[in-house]
This record gives sequence, C-alpha cells and structure tokens, in this order.
Amino acid sequence: MSTQNALLTILVEKINNDTLVLPTLPAIALKVRRSADDPNINLNGMADVVGLDPSLSARMIKISNSAYLGRAVKVTSTTQAVTRIGLNQVKNIATALAMEQLFVSKNETVKKYMTKMWNDTVDIVANAMAAMLTYQAATGKKNLSLDTMTLSALVANIGALPVLTEAERHDSVFANPTFLDVAIQKLSGRIGGSIMREWQFNEVFIQCAEHWRNLEFTESSIDYIDFVRIGAALSNQADNGDEILTLAQEKGIFTDVEIYQSPEFTEIRDNAKAIFA
Repeated sequence: MSTQNALLTILVEKINNDTLVLPTLPAIALKVRRSADDPNINLNGMADVVGLDPSLSARMIKISNSAYLGRAVKVTSTTQAVTRIGLNQVKNIATALAMEQLFVSKNETVKKYMTKMWNDTVDIVANAMAAMLTYQAATGKKNLSLDTMTLSALVANIGALPVLTEAERHDSVFANPTFLDVAIQKLSGRIGGSIMREWQFNEVFIQCAEHWRNLEFTESSIDYIDFVRIGAALSNQADNGDEILTLAQEKGIFTDVEIYQSPEFTEIRDNAKAIFA
C-alpha cells in the first residue's frame, strides 16, 4: 500500500471515528467571542478583553483606520477601535485576525505549506470581500455583513490544517505535493465542517467550510458562500472557477465579469489584503 493511500485511509478512519485532532480556536479569539456573547458586556469591557493581546489590539486599531472602513479620522486606542467597529462585529473581526496563529508548524516543510495556505486564504478573503463590497455598491443591498463574510472566507481552508498535521507524521508524503493537494481537496470540506461545529460557530460558517467546493450545494438567494466561491475563483483556487463565475452572474451578483478586472475592484481587494499583511 502506498504512503499516499495509507495517509488517506488513516485520515478517513480518524474522521469516521472522531479521533482526528482538530485545531483549537486561538485563546484570545475564544475570550473575545465569549465576551461578545455576554449580554452585560459594554465597549470598555470589550476593549479590555481585546487589550489582553497586544498584537490583536494593534491590528484592531489598524483595521479601524483602514480604507476598508472608509473613515478619515484616525483612532489611536483599542477602545476607539472597538467603538468604531461595533460590538457585534468585533466578535468576527477579532476571530479573523487571530486565525493566522493556526497556520504554524515547527516542521520546516509543513511550515512552508502552512504559510502558503495562509497566503492563499488571504487571497480568497480579499477577493471575496471586494466582490461583496462591489455587489453592495452596485445594488444597494446591505443584508449580508462584511465581518461575517470575512470570517466565512477565512475558514474556507481550515479543514486542510489537520490533513497537514497528520501528514507531518509521514514525511515521505511531502515528496509528492500533488498527493497532498488531492487529500486536501477530498477531505478538507468534511473536516472543516467538523471544526466549525467543534468551535460552536453558526450554520453560515459550517456551510462555507464544508460545502464551498461543492457547487451542487446552493441557496436560491445570494449568500456568503457565493462570495467565498467567487473569492476562490478570482484567486485561481477553485477547480471550477469559470463555472462559479457563470453561476454567480446568473444569480445576479454581477452583470459583467470585467468588473473584477477594474482598477476600483483591484483597489478594494488590495485594501482588504493589507488588513492581514
């Protein structure tokens, strides 16, 4: 039995027996999410929680001052940042900013994969955010929230992490990167769904992590998963990119695909990307 089949078999067996080790949500993200769900929390209390992690505080201030929030007056403190972002949004934004902590490894080979995967994910996120903002500007529809969209796109590849962690134990697998891609392609949806349930994320995130690669899974209304797919198509990370864009156009998300080549779109995408740089 080849190492490749062995790894796939091990992974499938662990998924079926619930013994696959899933990543845990970064501690600071967990604290922020718990605090956000506390009915008695106020902006100062939330700022204190965010302030426990200096790097998260700095990024929160950066995002508050980013072109993405489109404000001229600069904020300088965590409290101002939390106030500007808003209590409801802080939960998802803080989680999104903490996600990078998961894409790390002590193994040099795996580390390269993780770094590439994080950068690929940020590409999906930036394109998805820009696609959604472009759609909102064109239609005036504001029923979907940008912070939910951002986090939905960030968890799109989360199911690949346990595959890489498991592969770490089978060094020879890395000699064949194509195989790893196949394992990720085949299994990361199922694993991603499990991670989202384990983290007690709501249905929106479960669906995006579990089903974005499967175009048969679709909602009649325009939803977050549509923008995650567009993000993946625009960053050349979907096998069926052309089909995704055709379906999105039929749904009325855009009228002409050329819009995604426009200088305006590129600027929004680059601003979104800068948040995670």
